[in-house]
Amino acid sequence: MIDKQFKNLEEQIEILKYKGMTINDEKYAKKILFRENYFFLSGYRYPFMRSNIDKHFLEGVTFEEMYSLFLFDRAIRNVFFKNLLVIENNLKSIFSYQLSKKYGYKEKYYLKARNFTSDKNKQKQVNDLIKKMKRQIRINGSQHTATAHYMSNYGYVPLWILVKVLSFGIVGELFSIMKYDDQLNICKTYDIPVDEFSTYLPILSNYRNLCAHEDILYENKTQKKIKGTKYHELLHLTKNEEGEYVNGTNDLFALLIIMKRMLSYEEFKDMCLELQKRIENLEYNLHSIKIETILERMGFPNNYLQLSNIERGDIDENRKN
Repeated sequence: MIDKQFKNLEEQIEILKYKGMTINDEKYAKKILFRENYFFLSGYRYPFMRSNIDKHFLEGVTFEEMYSLFLFDRAIRNVFFKNLLVIENNLKSIFSYQLSKKYGYKEKYYLKARNFTSDKNKQKQVNDLIKKMKRQIRINGSQHTATAHYMSNYGYVPLWILVKVLSFGIVGELFSIMKYDDQLNICKTYDIPVDEFSTYLPILSNYRNLCAHEDILYENKTQKKIKGTKYHELLHLTKNEEGEYVNGTNDLFALLIIMKRMLSYEEFKDMCLELQKRIENLEYNLHSIKIETILERMGFPNNYLQLSNIERGDIDENRKN
């Protein structure tokens, strides 16, 4: 195995120039490479390459263009992240309300195995998750302010407090072991079928973690695919020969569709306006490629903004026609 040797800033610049990139200001480029890391920044080179085989840049590609895409991804990552946190908080609130109302507000009541699915194939998962949640109570009993307050003053931790210290992943797993009636009551809040909701949760969790760790967002693809929705139909998204949607199933636009279904109309409208500003800013800074190249990698159709104007009433009216 060949070692990957350390390259200083001058050598990094030479590699980019050798591959055909125009460096207008080497001092500026070195400053950015030093602050942002050559490896992470070069992860945004692919839309500017001739092909995956010929790994040289298209004619006229500048360092500033690639850095603009890097900054664009950081900007939209922040937009998605703050709205994913809104969804996470909403889910935790709804979950804790529904379960506390039905099973009680003390952990000795709501953390009983009989409150969850009786599916024999999931009993280990049920017991393991209960242990994880009890462990969070022990760990945060003295570290987390609200948890410590309830433990010291009341001797128990209600679910609406416990959910604050549970990860998005655990919350999604919690949904997967609930009784079907409890799942159904939660899904009615969003008007989303249980099977689709079950697919959405791990996708939301994965994207939430991706954003938190500053991984590349704009062209990320998920293993799971979401089903086609009325939003796909109303936007007239393209289908392949098998009748499956080309975009909006396992790309960033699929995440946007999920968030459309889970945020309020106003929250989603504001989110789309922010995304529009970021996209327009990137378009202004691109010279060697068109903005459509980036939108395609995101899975965004040219009419993506229309998604923000669709209300539930539009969907209902479409069903009648």
